[in-house]
Amino acid sequence: MPTLPQLIEEDIHKLDDMLRWFLAGTDATVALIIDKGGFLITYRMGRNLTEDVDVTAIAALASGAFMANQTIASLVHEANFNCIYQQGENNSMYVTSVDENCLLVVIFRSANGIGPVKFYADNTVKQVARQLQIARDRKPEAKLDLSELNVANTRSIFQKKAS
Repeated sequence: MPTLPQLIEEDIHKLDDMLRWFLAGTDATVALIIDKGGFLITYRMGRNLTEDVDVTAIAALASGAFMANQTIASLVHEANFNCIYQQGENNSMYVTSVDENCLLVVIFRSANGIGPVKFYADNTVKQVARQLQIARDRKPEAKLDLSELNVANTRSIFQKKAS
């Protein structure tokens, strides 16, 4: 079932700008926008990154962790848990729902604390959701399901920019 709107170059640039703003405010290591199936839409690396990060694996695993927590929510008669926070000794992860189809995933140094991440995430999530809605409104019939992506033939995904 298609879940994402058709995103054009302008959408991705705007999403990247939002993530850059988020990273500047939080000093996080990396911020990702993913669909709830675990597929990476876009990401930005923070300036404090000192080692390689496998963002594709993080996207898939963060999605799985979020969806597992949604199942736990239903088991305890909660409508949903809209975010998860995993605190580690050196690094922590915060995952929050953008809309019914997307998540914002943030990896940050544990010493920096969750406060700035939550503060900046609230505004970033609203902006990302707004941009995704703009993309939906632009062409409502054009929807994507990244799980059906044929990497050998990406013509249906990558389209020329309209003049």
